[in-house]
Amino acid sequence: MGDRLSLNLESSLEALGQIERAVAEFGAEHEWPDDLLFHVQLTLDELATNVINHGYGASGHSFQITVKSNPEAVQIELVDEARPFDPLQNAPQPAIDAGVHERKVGGLGVYIVKELMDELEYRREDGKNCLTLVKKR
Repeated sequence: MGDRLSLNLESSLEALGQIERAVAEFGAEHEWPDDLLFHVQLTLDELATNVINHGYGASGHSFQITVKSNPEAVQIELVDEARPFDPLQNAPQPAIDAGVHERKVGGLGVYIVKELMDELEYRREDGKNCLTLVKKR
């Protein structure tokens, strides 16, 4: 597989299983520790779910994920053609201090990603949302 994993996925929830399997295989090939694999898989699950459910809201579209691995870090890039949305600036802030019964369902995905990843960058390029994330090893 090399040091790069490239996935071109359809905007359906079935893509989540494809991502999980491909990343598990890629991580095993690169001898990722369990916590690194978990952080990458959870991040991709959250972000892909947001693209599918909120970015597109329907099937029939596609998005791309690229994962690069080296001894220092794992870099993730997610690219979609959904409406412009910068999750780093525009995602609603979750009420993390609120009680369970006071908190609405959902809304923690971007917060979790920000907590798990070491570097995050969003840009809109050629009509596409491009999100780059880095997890140091």
